[in-house]
Amino acid sequence: MRASQFYIATLKEAPSDAEVVSHKLMMRAGMIKRLSAGVYTYMPMGLRVINKVAAIVREEMNRAGAVELSMPVVQPADLWQETGRFEKMGPEMLRIKDRHDRDFVLQPTSEEVVTDIARQDLKSYKQLPKNLYQIQTKFRDERRPRFGLMRGREFVMKDAYSFDRDPAAAQVSYQTMATAYRAAFDRFGLRYRAVAADSGAIGGDLSEEFQVIAATGEDAIIYCPTSDYAANIEKAEALAPQNTRPVASQSLTKVPTPGKSTCPDVAALLSVPLATTVKSLVLATDEVDESGAISKSQIWLLLLRGDHDMNEVKVGKLQGFEAGFRFATEAEVVEHFGTKPGYLGPLSLKKPVQIVADREVAVMADWICGANEADFHITGVNWGRDLPEPELVADLRNVVEGDLSPDGKGVLAIERGIEIGHIFYLGTKYSKAMNATFLDEGGKPQFFEMGCYGIGITRLPAAAIEQNHDDKGIIWPAAIAPFEVVIVPMGYTKSDAVKAATDALYADLQAAGVDVIVDDRDERPGSMFADWELIGVPHRLVVGDRGLKEGKVEYKARTDAEATLLDAGTIVSHIRGLLGR
Repeated sequence: MRASQFYIATLKEAPSDAEVVSHKLMMRAGMIKRLSAGVYTYMPMGLRVINKVAAIVREEMNRAGAVELSMPVVQPADLWQETGRFEKMGPEMLRIKDRHDRDFVLQPTSEEVVTDIARQDLKSYKQLPKNLYQIQTKFRDERRPRFGLMRGREFVMKDAYSFDRDPAAAQVSYQTMATAYRAAFDRFGLRYRAVAADSGAIGGDLSEEFQVIAATGEDAIIYCPTSDYAANIEKAEALAPQNTRPVASQSLTKVPTPGKSTCPDVAALLSVPLATTVKSLVLATDEVDESGAISKSQIWLLLLRGDHDMNEVKVGKLQGFEAGFRFATEAEVVEHFGTKPGYLGPLSLKKPVQIVADREVAVMADWICGANEADFHITGVNWGRDLPEPELVADLRNVVEGDLSPDGKGVLAIERGIEIGHIFYLGTKYSKAMNATFLDEGGKPQFFEMGCYGIGITRLPAAAIEQNHDDKGIIWPAAIAPFEVVIVPMGYTKSDAVKAATDALYADLQAAGVDVIVDDRDERPGSMFADWELIGVPHRLVVGDRGLKEGKVEYKARTDAEATLLDAGTIVSHIRGLLGR
């Protein structure tokens, strides 16, 4: 490829709406162009990266025995209505109507469509296992698309779906995909972790995320440095404290705390550790009648230590919360506690509520909480003496650095990550909803055991940039760089010797299977160097009259501080060695 034939459109400055490094650099390097909020054109330079990511994923999927197909972006709503997700997916799923007023969706994922395919064609256990995958455009109508390709509305994803005869076979398929994912991510040349995860809206019983490690990552990754334990913060368990509850040593005292409505403010006012305070979170769960109207609401009081944060995913899995929950309204709070939020606690309630204590709170003594009266808190609160022992105790909080690891092999640490892959064991969640069955050895119908497996094809390049960049631009791993090598000739149109040497080197590298581009543009050397450092091509060769007189070509890796001179005759073997060929 020659730069004069290619499409290079670099920018000196990033657009003002570009927030994170990957967004800024992909815009400046001319890899993407914004069309509307969360929707981007993949420009030729960026598309080369995306295609290389897709090629690696496709090779590993094929090697693992998955079979590629392509399912429609526009899907009929009736399939989604069978599983109930047409209503449950919420506004993130874009719903449209055709000219006949029939409902359709722009696919955010394809469990329904692929299950429909399986129930039509896979009739016998003899046809199993099967794994179907696609690399296809998806659309999710994000409320606040941001960060370029990190959180867009339209994106490309690889999604695969396995069908098996029983849970044991499904576990084999799951592990096969887990191995394939690790093989793909190893080839990308990125630092990543596979972490236990919550299944979220997809559903299922077993789930792992693949997270690229980056300081700018949105996700908190919990891991144990002295073991193999790793999970995202939604999934990581906060173990019950090993210590027993201390004996009460303080009397129950009502203290004025004017204008101090948060635990940190109260702790500062009273000159006590934040960990001695307890925060009160009031939630509600609703029962609805046939018309969808709320017929009954249960008010819950969740008690967490003042320096801890509630984990909504964990709470959503508690008995009584499975159908969903919300934060109570101010009117509901006043009705049950007698005051507005900010001074709430479990003592002197106006109406009964269901109390759930976090594991840490259950072993606390002499703690501080709201007095259910504006501008007052209570100190010296103790279970058993001042209020009944908590009937419900559960893990309600996010883990923090230094917590004991659930595997008992050390303490937890936290780093940031960007999710670029997720695998799920679904069980029969979708096959039962859609009555998708096959006949077993005895001729009896059985529901398919399913798994699903996703990789963010267009998110991965952004994650790679967040992990690999400097003040000059992108630093691509060679496997997914738009080009592996750039040749920058000095005076290509002015020196016959430079032109001949450049063309010969270009041909030799191409013959050796190297993905190479020649910058034959009539630009200043400094401008060309700056462009290729911004774009992030891993290896640069400079051909000039002065070096050729000595039989030398200048070589510089993208991460090298200085260039080095190499014998012109050894360049191809040198590059092949660097690329592992």
